[in-house]
Amino acid sequence: MCDRAYGSATGALSQLARGDAGAWEGLVRLLYTDLHRVAATQLGRERPGQTLQPTDLVHEAYVRLSAYRNKSWENRTHFFACAARVMRRILVDRARRKRLREDCSPEIALNGNGLGLTGAPVDLLDLDRALDELALLEQRLCDVVELRYFGGLTVEEAAEALQVSPKTVKRDWSVARAFLHGRLKQQ
Repeated sequence: MCDRAYGSATGALSQLARGDAGAWEGLVRLLYTDLHRVAATQLGRERPGQTLQPTDLVHEAYVRLSAYRNKSWENRTHFFACAARVMRRILVDRARRKRLREDCSPEIALNGNGLGLTGAPVDLLDLDRALDELALLEQRLCDVVELRYFGGLTVEEAAEALQVSPKTVKRDWSVARAFLHGRLKQQ
């Protein structure tokens, strides 16, 4: 039923805006595979041995996002931008809890970090602090990192979400990575 009633994300978003109670579940069902892919990419960057599975991350994101189900979603990209922020928060919250329990950080370091940073793996909590610093300097740079890194969006999708040109996103991505490289190298 969901696939017929909400055949596209745009259709589901439109139904959601009209107050259709089933549209939220329809939207998530339509985008589940993409959300799962993003979650798998994020978790694939963590060191081996971590216990959170992509399905668990998607389900936790669903629970947190459902608090915003009545939000006015502009489009699929806007939804993924919010999902990226939620996934970042989930991973950071989990890393903080783990650090408190174990008083160490090795298992929350990111391998193959996707930010173009060379050298040792990046600690997720250090990355989160660096992103908070970056947001204070220029929020859009932080947004680009969240969309591209945590959300798995392409340059074009990030540009659409931020309502800027792809060229601007490429430039911001380059500047943000340089900033993060400098901050994380100091850690």
